Amino acid sequence: MIQIGDTTYNLADPLTLLVIGAAVLAVLMFVLLIVVVRRAGQSARVAQDLARDMGGLGQAVQVLGAGQDQLSGGLRTVSDAQSTGQAQVLQAMETRLAHVQQQMNDRLHENAMKAARSMSELQERMKENLQGNTVKTTQSLTQLQERLAVIDKAQDNITRLSGDVLSLQDILSNKQTRGAFGEIQLHDIVSKALPKDSYDLQQTLSNGKRADCLIHLPNPPGPIVIDSKFPLEAYEALRKADTQYELNEAAKAMKVAVKAHIKAISDKYIIEGETADGALMFLPSEAVYAELHANFPELVREGFAARVWIVSPTTCMATLNTMRAILKDARMREQAGEIRKMLKNLHRDVELVVERAGKLETHFDQARRDVEGITTAAERAGKRAARLDNFDFEELPDGAENVVPIGKG
Repeated sequence: MIQIGDTTYNLADPLTLLVIGAAVLAVLMFVLLIVVVRRAGQSARVAQDLARDMGGLGQAVQVLGAGQDQLSGGLRTVSDAQSTGQAQVLQAMETRLAHVQQQMNDRLHENAMKAARSMSELQERMKENLQGNTVKTTQSLTQLQERLAVIDKAQDNITRLSGDVLSLQDILSNKQTRGAFGEIQLHDIVSKALPKDSYDLQQTLSNGKRADCLIHLPNPPGPIVIDSKFPLEAYEALRKADTQYELNEAAKAMKVAVKAHIKAISDKYIIEGETADGALMFLPSEAVYAELHANFPELVREGFAARVWIVSPTTCMATLNTMRAILKDARMREQAGEIRKMLKNLHRDVELVVERAGKLETHFDQARRDVEGITTAAERAGKRAARLDNFDFEELPDGAENVVPIGKG
């Protein structure tokens, strides 16, 4: 139940409910009307703002259209410029390509001309080389023929030399001829190393023995003998030995032969008071000398003990050079008195030269002083001549003395 004023309404009554519903509906309609009116006012304001925005948007669209027109014009300008540039670039490229093509054609033509000239020069050089090679080949063949002729001569010489070698073997196989060969070799070495008056060949000693070479050395040591007759049979047997037994037997024979030869030289050529207290045993072969020193050192020591010194051609030359120094020293001692006399005379000559040089220096000093006097006088005369040459007439004061008057004409 609802009481409004004096009237009471029953909510269960449908009419009441209908009236309430109509009243509520009327209130709702009024409220909605108010709301619609308010919204209409807001819509009008929004429409005005929207109209203003649409007007600004239209202006922006106009500006955008103008910008689009300008952009379209710029694009057309760029397109035209690009077209013009492309045309110019194409034209420049065509010109450049034509120029490059012309240069290539010129270079190809120049290269072709150079190649032609090179081929021509090459052909000329090849022709000259072929001609030169032909000449050289001819010369080479000529030289080859000459050399073949020389080889033929050398072959003949070799053939003759082979015969000479066989003859040399025959000489060495004979004891007497071998001794003569050693004497010739010794004479050749001694003649090259010593003066002719310092040695004698085949000199007979007081005991009747003949020395192959006697060198006149001063005392001490005195004259010394060189023997050149060395027995080579034992050495030849040693060299030809094939078995150990033959080698041993040849070595024994070598020792016996060398010892006997050392003793013979010591007994024959070492004479007290006449020769030196030693002698030389000359070996005409370096091979024999090397064999003795390498494999038979005891024989060398026995030679030293017997005062017999074994020498080869090389060591003999060295020994003879030493003897030459000894002879030179001895002759200088012999000539010492004469040398002192010559030195005394030389000293006197030097004193005379010094004395005469002093006198000459005195003359030179006097001459120098005379020249200095002449120079001084010449300088004075030159100065006076210069003053006379530069003399000027000047007005002299009255009463000046030593003035020569000039007469009037």
